[in-house]
Formats: sequence, C-alpha cells, structure tokens
Amino acid sequence: MNYEKQNGVPSFESTEYSGKTKDYVLLIPIINEGDRIRKELFRAFKHGVSEYADIVICDGGSTDGCTSEKILRKLGVNTLLVKKDEGRQGAQLRMGIWWALRRGYKGIITIDGNNKDSIEDVPRFVEKLEEGYDLVQGSRFIKGGRAVNTPIVRLAAVRLLHAPVISLTARKHFTDSTNAFRGYSARYLTDERVQPLREVFVTYELLAYLSVRASQIGMKVCEVPVTRRYPKKGKTPTKISFFKGNFELIKILFRNAAGKYDP
Repeated sequence: MNYEKQNGVPSFESTEYSGKTKDYVLLIPIINEGDRIRKELFRAFKHGVSEYADIVICDGGSTDGCTSEKILRKLGVNTLLVKKDEGRQGAQLRMGIWWALRRGYKGIITIDGNNKDSIEDVPRFVEKLEEGYDLVQGSRFIKGGRAVNTPIVRLAAVRLLHAPVISLTARKHFTDSTNAFRGYSARYLTDERVQPLREVFVTYELLAYLSVRASQIGMKVCEVPVTRRYPKKGKTPTKISFFKGNFELIKILFRNAAGKYDP
C-alpha cells in the first residue's frame, strides 16, 4: 500500500506479510545493512522475538537486496515499510511511529539494524512497558548490561559528554543515552506535549528528544540491561561519519538541551 506524504510523515510504501498479532511492535530502521540485518533477524528468529512483538523493517531505500521478501518472510518479519521521501533516520522513525500508532500498538520498541545490539532482549522492554513505563532505555552500562569491544573514543563520548548532558536535560540519570535500543509507550508518543511527528526530526534529533521529554513531563522512565557488541576488527558498523557526523550529533545534543525541539 502507498501512503502519500502528510504533515510530519514522509511518503512511504508498506508491504504487510501478516496482520497485527501482538500488542507491541519492534521497529528496525535500516539502509543497505546487507548481511548485518540478516544476521540480526536470524538471531531474533532463533530467540522467538516475534512471540513478543511484531517485527517491522523501516527501510530508507536500500538497494543491496537486504530487504528481499523471501528473506524477510523466512525470518519472521511482519511488515516492510519503505520511505519514498527525503530525510534519514528521523524520517524513517516518523514513518514507523505513525504507521504503528495507526495500527493500534500499545508500545513501540526500536533497535538499530546493524547487528550490534542484543535483539534477544526485546522481552525485557515488553515487560517494562507492560508495567506502565513510558520510556524504557537500553543500557550496556548498568548491572547485567555488556559493552563489548566498544571503541575508546565512542566510550568516552557517551560516558563523559552525551550521557551527562542528556541526564541534565531530562532531569533524570541516564547511562547510555546514544543507544537506540528503547521502548516507548503509545501514551508517551501521542501526548500533546511530545508530538514526535514533526519534520524538524530528520536525522538523529528524534532520538535525542525522546530521551529527555518523558521525564520532563513527568512520565515513568527506566533503564534495562542490554549488550552492544562491536566487531573485534574491521570497519565499525555505523552511518555516522567521524568528523561531520559527530559534529552534527554534538549540535543536536545542545539544541536539545536548549529546548529547541519542544513543541
């Protein structure tokens, strides 16, 4: 089905392999993740993740064959959404959030599609959302979490800059604020004080904003332990360039702290 562009939501195409089967949905934004997303989906299949949440791929326009229908169906993917408009990760997430809320899910879980995160921990997020939490942040730095082969520059940036600034902005202590492995309640995402479906969220702004807004407006937040594993050698799987990308992240961090993304 094709969806035309509307206020805050890019135009996109949806291919549903199954109807809604669970109360929660796992959104995985990707673009040209190749074998990484296939390995991640295989792990999800092996650990029965689809028994807890419908798995939905939010594709930014991959051309490498990683969204082959045969593969996605075989590995238990519920739906493929393909963005047909401008924007990067923020636009992919807005697409997925709008679609998921329209389908009636009680909560949304997000995870990167580059096979770094412990997708088998999805049940922990479902459990906390069921308990009434509105933002469930995955953390490799709390008890039970694991940070494996994390590049020292990234480790320092998260621990010494990003997490402290996000914590101050949120007025709540967070330990792993760059981690996109999270859960959001529908109540949080549909609150008029939040409004995530705005075109100001193009790249990584939405992740920063949703990290802090829940506690700012008095909603329930928590962290759950997860694992983030980087490869021992070879190129780090990321879409963020070292200089330009990280400079943009810092700008977003401080614009968020100044309340520039508030409705």
